[in-house]
Amino acid sequence: MIWEILEAAIFPGALFILAVSLFYEWIDRKFYARLQNRVGPHLAGPFGILQPIADLIKLLSKENIVPAAADRFFFTFTPIMAPTLILLACMFLPIAGLSGLISFEGDLIVLIALLSIYTIIVYLAGEGSNNRLASIGATRAALQLIGYEIPLTLALLSAAISAGSLSVAGVLEAQIERGIWFIAGPQVIGFAIFVVAAQAEMERVPFDIPEAEQEIVAGWEVEYTGARLALFRLSKDLELFLLSGLGATVFLGGSAGPVISGLEPLLHAVYFILKSAVVLLIFSIVRAVFARLRIDQVISFSWRWLMPLAIILIILTEVLA
Repeated sequence: MIWEILEAAIFPGALFILAVSLFYEWIDRKFYARLQNRVGPHLAGPFGILQPIADLIKLLSKENIVPAAADRFFFTFTPIMAPTLILLACMFLPIAGLSGLISFEGDLIVLIALLSIYTIIVYLAGEGSNNRLASIGATRAALQLIGYEIPLTLALLSAAISAGSLSVAGVLEAQIERGIWFIAGPQVIGFAIFVVAAQAEMERVPFDIPEAEQEIVAGWEVEYTGARLALFRLSKDLELFLLSGLGATVFLGGSAGPVISGLEPLLHAVYFILKSAVVLLIFSIVRAVFARLRIDQVISFSWRWLMPLAIILIILTEVLA
């Protein structure tokens, strides 16, 4: 019992996930800067590696302002729920083994459902601010996140159909049994769909419409300050970790790899971090290469192109399974 609590709290649980999430933010910012011929974070810690922690501490130390017209319940509730939901979803990822801290048949569906609830939290956060710019951002977020959740789900389900399991661990085990990662087969299409849809889910360029600074200041986050804003920023880091890790697990074999007796948890964690970092770098490349799209282009691309492609992939997977 004590060992299970330590696993959930420290390794490969909450503290480990939080630490790696902040590390992934640093990798993303540093690599993104290099692609744009900039230096990136370089002052806080060696090579600026402590910059995400410094930013988090800075936000936590700032004043918490609650607008007079804001809905106080949603204004306080949503910043707490956002990182909590994503952290819970991270518990399904096989990090230090071949199954997550939470693992059962059908857990992939639960993980997807948690991402859907996060969409609702984002919408409520914007509307709860009672600010016209936040309302526009919340509406954009709802349109975008719902529109891209469907192809994201279909891409994951196509891999699940290929594996014959609706659990994250089952998809990983299927790749181990076959001795080949899913990305090496027809699921490379699913991986491409996943990358695009995940980029939209994280509201990253070119899909940063809900928070377009040049248009609506900061979108649905515009009224949040201090600890509330810090929690939302932390939820974004956790989401980056979650989707990078999920893509690595479902399409790149996740934590699977050669192990040495007695060092299994450590080696599995190393494989997981390395593979998910590869997915993270792909996210960063997409972010650097493309410019922001218009909201109509974002929605149109999902419904006209990405979704039909995802449906075709599901049909193809069923035929080949």
